[in-house]
Amino acid sequence: MPVAADHESLLRLLHGGAPASALRRLLDTHGGAAAAVAAGPRDWASHGLGAGACNAIRHPDAATLGRSLHWLEDDGHHLLGWGDDGYPPLLRRIASPPAILFVAGDPGLLWRPAVAVVGSRAATAGGRANGAQFATALARAGLCVASGLAAGIDAAAHAATLEAGGATVAVLGTGPDVAYPVRNRPLMARIEAEGALVSEHPPGTGPLRAHFPSRNRILAGLALGTLVIEAALQSGALITARLAAEAGREVFVLPGSIHNPMARGCHRLLRDGAALVETPDEVVEALAPVALELARALRGVLETSAAVPSPIGTPPLVEDSDTHRLWQALGHDPTTMDELVERSGLTAAAVSSMLLALELEGRIAAEHGRYSRIGG
Repeated sequence: MPVAADHESLLRLLHGGAPASALRRLLDTHGGAAAAVAAGPRDWASHGLGAGACNAIRHPDAATLGRSLHWLEDDGHHLLGWGDDGYPPLLRRIASPPAILFVAGDPGLLWRPAVAVVGSRAATAGGRANGAQFATALARAGLCVASGLAAGIDAAAHAATLEAGGATVAVLGTGPDVAYPVRNRPLMARIEAEGALVSEHPPGTGPLRAHFPSRNRILAGLALGTLVIEAALQSGALITARLAAEAGREVFVLPGSIHNPMARGCHRLLRDGAALVETPDEVVEALAPVALELARALRGVLETSAAVPSPIGTPPLVEDSDTHRLWQALGHDPTTMDELVERSGLTAAAVSSMLLALELEGRIAAEHGRYSRIGG
């Protein structure tokens, strides 16, 4: 795709190495990256950028900038700046949102109601099975499953979601083109093709230790709630859970055996007030009101944009479209996702995305994982 004019300016700001907070202030002040870059060093310094960052913006490294620009030439690669309409709304609400995001795949998934499924890299076989079971059920309930593409629970959750035909988002601690661990490269490629990869780091960035705790704040911030499957007392999953709680999001935990060291972190979270869950339905039921609130908020955003949804009751798209097939499968009695997939003959991923669109348009109601028509 042709690289947007503002993208080079965004990349210059990012590669300058200034803190995200300073870049957000700069973008807020000037309304866009091109204007921010044009403002000059004195203005940058007044927004908290140091001399090194100012110099790097004025004289960007040609190879580094060129690598990022080349990555953006792919149709499936996207750059979201703090001031962009497509920046995910839930992520704006955390304490330290990134100023710029690289997205490989479908950036629209970052607006979907999501659950972060996290846990130990050294998960037990039972833990991986639980991660897959919960991810499958959550995906079939219409929720996006987000995780960090690490070994163990993360990989199990991503893979199970894809197998269920659901939507999954992987938040990376590397650049959007770097697989870590390397053995997850095939899974990463499949997520890019069928879901979305997200990173605040430019292409070519390797797996630096300091990047992974900060990655977890993005994962927690994109999700309505975080589900911890297995976690030791010192683990990234506990960091994600803490950041989710600090952002006002739900934290769910599966209990484990007192003899399993991978359950001790889970039990600490439970003592600290996290919600104990034993079935995926408990997660879905707890998040249903929050997901509905998000849908209403997103509908408000869409109604104020140039693309205003059709009025309630008008025919959904054209007669022979997939959306019409789904509309015919829907009734006034609440219907589960699985029933709609069976009736329509569509994939679970297609049904999930269309249900969200119909809900945002005010055509359907969603309660406890069941969907019904509103009006005609």
